[in-house]
Amino acid sequence: MLKTLTRWMRRTTGGPRPIPDALWRDTLRHYPFLRTLSAGEYARLKRLSEHFLDRKEFTGAHGLQVTDAMAVAVAAQACLPLLHLGPAYAPEDALHWYDDFVGIVMHPDDAVARREFMDAAGVMHAYDEVLAGEAMHGGPVMLSWPAVQRAGGHAEAGYSVVIHEFVHKMDMQGGGADGAPPLPRGFMGARSGLEAARHWYRTWAPAYERFREQVVMAQRFGAPAPWLDAYGATAPAEFFAVACEAHFVQPERFAEEFPELSAALREFFKQNGPLALNG
Repeated sequence: MLKTLTRWMRRTTGGPRPIPDALWRDTLRHYPFLRTLSAGEYARLKRLSEHFLDRKEFTGAHGLQVTDAMAVAVAAQACLPLLHLGPAYAPEDALHWYDDFVGIVMHPDDAVARREFMDAAGVMHAYDEVLAGEAMHGGPVMLSWPAVQRAGGHAEAGYSVVIHEFVHKMDMQGGGADGAPPLPRGFMGARSGLEAARHWYRTWAPAYERFREQVVMAQRFGAPAPWLDAYGATAPAEFFAVACEAHFVQPERFAEEFPELSAALREFFKQNGPLALNG
């Protein structure tokens, strides 16, 4: 049975309903990486989150009752990557990155999805994949509520399933999840979109290959495991999403481990201006 939260997210005259201050403070307390913002950034993130809640619809699966606190926890993390992307007078314009869907399906635990793949010999294989979240191209976002909560207690690992799935949505705006989202005009000084794309590839492709090698050496030969989540070694799109998680949750550690990727993400998310995170 599905239960849909619509109580206070509905559009009202005069704009979206404000998030109660007590609920907002509780959300910030639970997620340490949301407590590093300036006063102006807090206000901007709250406004973005209110508009996000006004535009999205949460559905609880398997009898889960989605509460306001759950919805705000998702909204605050989903809007963190957008914090510097909208204009100063209307930061909510940045929500266009998420315009291709409305629904967010919350599960009471990790979900199990049936998968199929064909091997090199043409034999079809079926298996079950356990998912903490999933972003569907042109469709809803699925999230496990326990996984959403875990981000509050695993900040040192650079973990946030919400950020992970929502930057997948940003990546998909380029036509598919491939680890290369649409780049802003003038990205890293590029004079054209093609030049920007080439710069992105030259930065990310070698980093991905090095990371894959680290993961293989750790898993097969007992070498030290990399700090970044090994799931990022499964595909360029996953490497991008895992990198973005770490970039927002543990920006200093991520910059130490991946200085070139950190610079690229700061440029992509427009964090180098006066409202830059941790600035």
